[in-house]
Amino acid sequence: MYKIIGADGRQYGPVSADQIRFWFASNRANSQTMAQAEGSTEWKPLGQFAEFSSVLTQSVVPPVLPSGEELKSKLAAGLFGIFFGGFGVHRFYLGYTGMGFTQIFVTLITCGIGHFWGVVEGILILAGSTITTDAEGRPLRD
Repeated sequence: MYKIIGADGRQYGPVSADQIRFWFASNRANSQTMAQAEGSTEWKPLGQFAEFSSVLTQSVVPPVLPSGEELKSKLAAGLFGIFFGGFGVHRFYLGYTGMGFTQIFVTLITCGIGHFWGVVEGILILAGSTITTDAEGRPLRD
């Protein structure tokens, strides 16, 4: 298991080596991404981990999802946010169920004003500036 520092400066993990390989394949991680192995206190680039050397020498291939699943659509998520954001539909679609229920709650206690939270998120999703992955960390397709 590993922890990594994402391009946004936030720490992610612990995640498995398979998840990191998936992130390599989907261009979410590279040899310069800082990581920490479980049980270690040292942060170092993923390129220095022997277990990822084979991934770094391979050509980049599109991510393969288990059991025929498809990547979630950025367009669908954005439109769900714009039209049904107050009900958290875009969050449920992407697998963020806790946040979806929170958006329903906020919309109810604000007598509908909380719907604008979802509208703004929908626009930001379509612009590609926020919520760029689903709850499993897989990138959204265009």
